[in-house]
Amino acid sequence: MKLWHGLIALVLIATPLQAQQASDVRAPEAAGALAIAPKSATGRNWMVTAANPLAAEAGAQMLRAGGNAVDAMVAVQLMLGLVEPQSSGLGGGGFLVYWDAATRTLTSFDGRETAPRAATPTLFQNAQGQPLAFMEAVVGGRSVGTPGTPALLETVHRRYGRLSWKALFAPALERAENGFSVSPRLAGLIAGEVDTLARDPAAKAYFLDAAGVPLAAGTLLKNPAYAQTLRLLREGGAAAFYDGALAKAIVAAVRGAANPGLLEDEDLADYRVKERAPVCGAYRGLEVCGMGPPGSGALTLGQILGLLEPYDLKTLGPTSPGAWRLIADASRLAFADRERYMADSDYVPMPTKGLLARDYLAQRARLLQGDDALPQVAPGKPAWDHASIVPERADGLAPELPSTTQITIVDAQGNIVSMTSTIEAGFGSRLMVGGFLLNNELTDFSFRSHKDGVPVANRVEPGKRPRSSMSPTIVLKDGRPVLALGSPGGSQIIGYVAKTLIAHLDWGMSLPDAIAAPNVLARFDAVEIEAGTAAEALAPGLAALGFSVKTGAMTSGVQAVAITPQGLVGAADPRREGVAIGE
Repeated sequence: MKLWHGLIALVLIATPLQAQQASDVRAPEAAGALAIAPKSATGRNWMVTAANPLAAEAGAQMLRAGGNAVDAMVAVQLMLGLVEPQSSGLGGGGFLVYWDAATRTLTSFDGRETAPRAATPTLFQNAQGQPLAFMEAVVGGRSVGTPGTPALLETVHRRYGRLSWKALFAPALERAENGFSVSPRLAGLIAGEVDTLARDPAAKAYFLDAAGVPLAAGTLLKNPAYAQTLRLLREGGAAAFYDGALAKAIVAAVRGAANPGLLEDEDLADYRVKERAPVCGAYRGLEVCGMGPPGSGALTLGQILGLLEPYDLKTLGPTSPGAWRLIADASRLAFADRERYMADSDYVPMPTKGLLARDYLAQRARLLQGDDALPQVAPGKPAWDHASIVPERADGLAPELPSTTQITIVDAQGNIVSMTSTIEAGFGSRLMVGGFLLNNELTDFSFRSHKDGVPVANRVEPGKRPRSSMSPTIVLKDGRPVLALGSPGGSQIIGYVAKTLIAHLDWGMSLPDAIAAPNVLARFDAVEIEAGTAAEALAPGLAALGFSVKTGAMTSGVQAVAITPQGLVGAADPRREGVAIGE
């Protein structure tokens, strides 16, 4: 344990993660060197954690004014769209898991983007039917789905909000008009995307100076176009986004891009948020709950934890290659099921219950009984919920980049928001309209529609929502919440959340230490280890067990709140600029 906690004195040098899978086409967001030291706050009444101090403070303002968790969430997201535009915003979508303290119920809201009605399964294929190169698909209008964030904010606020809708816009509107200081992280990310940002006139004018030089850290940046968009939404609600001049500008930008897309006025006008029952998996007497399909996060996380439950991770400890062998192979098995079965269940049948069934997980867990790495993994055969004839499925090809943001809030009444929000890749499609970036969320679909004549579950279809790894999570004990968390990071999100839960629940680390602990995960064949941390000492042992091991930057962004008898503990991932604020 001392070796593991020695990471606090280490420095993580953010270096590109070498691509070994299609999901790793680009390096994680990174900006120089970051000290890996826990960041936390405590509070008796409320707690807000977010990926930027200005955003967290915007949420705190709403809570101090008597607002609740939903009011604070709206203010946080509006500010993040300004100060952390590369990760989320009005041009994207998100998943929100909500605990209603008054009724003691958990629900979730799907604000995921949708494919245009004109989209076909070959959207990301060339004339020969082969998948496009990833960035060939991303930059421009082809990758843009119908944004869901504005409708998500309004839908949840109408149901649960306490303050007036208009009051929630004040912090972001003031900063958009008067300016904010470009953070070191944002400046570093802009510098890495000069060529792609320069392709769109609006993005070029905003993120680069007149000479084409990327904005430096500390630059005072104003966004009058975003201020105007905020005024439209403040006065007209989400309808002002989905119908009218702004909607037409979005469609024009998508269809008029050099790599044009298919979005139409009707796609925006028809968009709806969907309330869905949460998906919960059992672990150590707890319920670990999150977003169901089209989300794959809660299912895959639930499978990983369910496969590990028969094994004594506590005794093995965090510095044991044996513990990480179990975690890595459990993750590989879960990801095999994810790739084969998980997609938008409104469009394709899914064995949702079967994937988390205790007998199925017990059967799969027996595969972990050996001492060495599994030489190969394959999808299992879970029971299907409703299908009388089990459909044949092929594995897809869905690159999913590490961007996104996490908001976790607990208010004085005990209501909880865990929300993961995204525009997909850093800077999304690189198209800017109304002072915000449009998503490239459609590239979360499989680029391959069929394999050997067998359809892929996560293929593109009109109106369909692409599969997502976003994992906003609320953990319950005896029917009451004890922890809320989530992270950005593409398909690595699932591993980041799993590591945090295991470190906290099995290894007894405090919540801040569990977040700051080195990231180690597996999705496909290789075990990925966070460079520059104490976890690098695991590499020889894991290699001896038969794993392929690679190291690189793993810039998680976990935001979490623990609900304890002594009060609230908020923790922000020290790898990014986020903070926790509590009172």
